[in-house]
Amino acid sequence: MKQFLGEEYPEYLASYEEEPRSGLRVNTGRLTPEQFLEMAQTADWNLKPVPWTKNGFYYQGERPSRHPWYYAGLYYLQEPSAMSPAAWLPIKPGDRVLDLCAAPGGKSTELAAKLAGTGVLFSNDISNSRAKALLKNLEMFGAGNICVTSEAPEKMAGILPEFFDKILVDAPCSGEGMFRRDPSMVKSWNEKGPDYYAPLQRQILDCAVQMLAPGGKLVYSTCTFDRDEDEGTIEYILEKYPQMAVVPQKPEYGFEGSRGIEGCLRLFPHRLEGEGHFVALLEKRTEKPDANVKNLENAGEKALSDPLLVEKIEARLCRVAEDGKSRQMASGKAKGKMFGKGKNVAQNQTAEDFSPLFELLRQLPVRTWNPEQFYRDGERIYYLPAALAGDNTRYFKPLRCLRTGLLLGELKKGRFEPSQALAMNLRMQEFVNYLNFNASDERTIRYLKGETLTAAEEEAADGLVLICVDGFPLGWAQKRGGQLKNKYNPGWRWQ
Repeated sequence: MKQFLGEEYPEYLASYEEEPRSGLRVNTGRLTPEQFLEMAQTADWNLKPVPWTKNGFYYQGERPSRHPWYYAGLYYLQEPSAMSPAAWLPIKPGDRVLDLCAAPGGKSTELAAKLAGTGVLFSNDISNSRAKALLKNLEMFGAGNICVTSEAPEKMAGILPEFFDKILVDAPCSGEGMFRRDPSMVKSWNEKGPDYYAPLQRQILDCAVQMLAPGGKLVYSTCTFDRDEDEGTIEYILEKYPQMAVVPQKPEYGFEGSRGIEGCLRLFPHRLEGEGHFVALLEKRTEKPDANVKNLENAGEKALSDPLLVEKIEARLCRVAEDGKSRQMASGKAKGKMFGKGKNVAQNQTAEDFSPLFELLRQLPVRTWNPEQFYRDGERIYYLPAALAGDNTRYFKPLRCLRTGLLLGELKKGRFEPSQALAMNLRMQEFVNYLNFNASDERTIRYLKGETLTAAEEEAADGLVLICVDGFPLGWAQKRGGQLKNKYNPGWRWQ
């Protein structure tokens, strides 16, 4: 670093004596930054804008993760430099997007917010345990147009060639930009430094380029300062793939232009308020993109009040069930066992079995539905992204998926249990029976802890209730008389 930075090195070294800066990023799928700032006047966070992203803020004081709004998915706690890669990827509505090294989800949650419920976001992490944390964060943010996978990039590249319009690769790295925040990273660097990570990064990027559609864009980023892992990896890609080119980015906000490749950016801790990052935006400059994926976006969506819609959804779910049984029988597996890890399904499924599902959907009168996007895996019912519905299920079925689409809930002994993910995906006013607490109401924390609550008759009707805080959903409860039986996801509870 001394040789690399030259006369700036003493200033860089001195920055490690300063306290790391902490940041939060507002979920623009829920509210605007301006709305959040208005709400946050009641919190002691001393918010200050992060200049390179419109919805990022530095905070000081009490930790925002100990506030009910965090559990409502209104923001994500993220190191400010790490906000730059997702900010630089130019997402458009309807894009097919891949976050290839996605856990724990800081960048995926921003990509999902940018898609605003359109297109599809594949979020992948090769570690299954890390992918579970990724799924939780995406569902807490209310994302439903997702496919969360735990796969090797090589396998994904074989199944999804030139599938994605936009790809983000925040690659595993030696982590020099984390030394100030996490001193244990120094030991990790000594054990596995650039010589270990640079070949791995190139292998991952090889797969990403194969999955990028013609005309698509790709962000490559690391939280290290090593030239081999940063510019060296970009040079490798440019030499191997002549159709790939850097899309130049203007150095602003204290960023520095890359040393050796025009258009890449470096973030150093002595130049800005952040730990440091490297970011490069690439484009696959070839012929016009092919329409290789049949997209059903906004095709045939209708409100449940349409008399034919219920019949079409029932037919779709029964057809999926029959297709699943046929595949299992053909492969010699147990009868009734569905695709994935779904439970056994009764052999004689009838339309009446789905009536509890429709009872729930009728409580969402303003929502519209496309029958082709309903999908059944055992007793679980999903609403798929349009890009993965119909014939396009072939794009996710070969993959190890933790979640595809929005899990609506599960059929259980004649009733339908709505999912935590569905609650988080809703707007408060979309569900007819909701109960809205203030963040200061002691029942809010008690609900998040999983306790049984009481509610007056005028606060909500008996039956399923959507519990909210300051106008934003937290989860479900079942009201009977004055008692609220808590349905909050046990794995998400306030600790």
